[in-house]
Amino acid sequence: MQNTKKVKTQKNQRIWGKIFTYLFLLFMSAIIIYPLLITVTSAFKPGNLLAFRLDFDFEWTMNNFRRLFDETQYGQWYMNTLKVAVMAMLIQVAAVTLSGFAYSRYRFTGRKVTLKFFLIIQMVPTTAALTAFYVMALLVGGLDQHWFLILVYIGGGIPMNTWLMKGYFDTVPIDLDESARLDGAGHFRIFWQIIMPLVRPMIAVQALWAFMNPFGEFMLARFLLRSTENYTVAIGLQTFINNPQNQQVALFSAGAILIAVPISILFFYLQKSFVTGLTKGGTKG
Repeated sequence: MQNTKKVKTQKNQRIWGKIFTYLFLLFMSAIIIYPLLITVTSAFKPGNLLAFRLDFDFEWTMNNFRRLFDETQYGQWYMNTLKVAVMAMLIQVAAVTLSGFAYSRYRFTGRKVTLKFFLIIQMVPTTAALTAFYVMALLVGGLDQHWFLILVYIGGGIPMNTWLMKGYFDTVPIDLDESARLDGAGHFRIFWQIIMPLVRPMIAVQALWAFMNPFGEFMLARFLLRSTENYTVAIGLQTFINNPQNQQVALFSAGAILIAVPISILFFYLQKSFVTGLTKGGTKG
C-alpha cells in the first residue's frame, strides 16, 4: 500500500513537472515570437508607419524592401557590415583557435598570468573603454575606418573566446597527441589533422558568434564611424527611428529582417559541424 502511494506521488510530481515545463516554454516562446511578429508584419505593411503595432488587417506588400535600396543607403551599409563581419570572423577564429591550442597543449612562461589577464580584461565594460578606443583611433588614423573597427571587434573577442577554446581543447585526450608523435607527426600536423577535426563544433560556434556581432553591435560602431556611407546596418537602421517626429518603422522592420539572411545562411552551412566534429579525426589510418 505504501509503495503504491509512493509510486502515485512520483507520477503526480512528473506530471506537474511537465506542466510547469510546458508553461514556461510557452511563456518564453511568446516573449520571443511576439516582437518577431511585430517586426515581420511591419515590414510588409504599405505606407510609412509611425509606431510598432501587431495587426494582420492590411494588404501585404514588398515595397518597403525596394525603398530600402532605392531611397536609402541601406545597400552600402549592408556591404560594409558584411565586409567587417567576414574579416572579423576569419581573423578572430584563426587567432582564437591557435591561442586556445597553445594554452591547452603547451606550458610556457607567463601562461597562467596571461590567462588571468584575459579574465580581467573581460571585466572591463565596453563603455569604459570608449574613450580609449577613440584616442587610439585618432593616433593611428583609424577613426571612421572599417579596418580599425575590425581590429577592435577581434581584440574584444579574443580573451574570453580563448578561454572557451582552451577548455574545449582540454576535452580532447592528450593521448592522441602522444600517439601521433610516436608515429613521427610534428606539431602542425597534430594540430591540423588530429585535433582540428575534433574541435570543429566549437570552431563553428566561434565563427557564428564573430560573424553575428557586427550586425547587432551598435555602440562601438556608432562611436568610431562618423560618415554616413561608412555606417554598418545597426547604425543605419537606428537613423530610421531616432527622430520621434519622422519614424520610418516599416523601413526599419524590413532592414531588420534582411539582417537575418546572411546569419541564417552561415548557420545552416555550419550546422553539420556542430554534430560531426566529435566523430572525425580521432582514428588512426
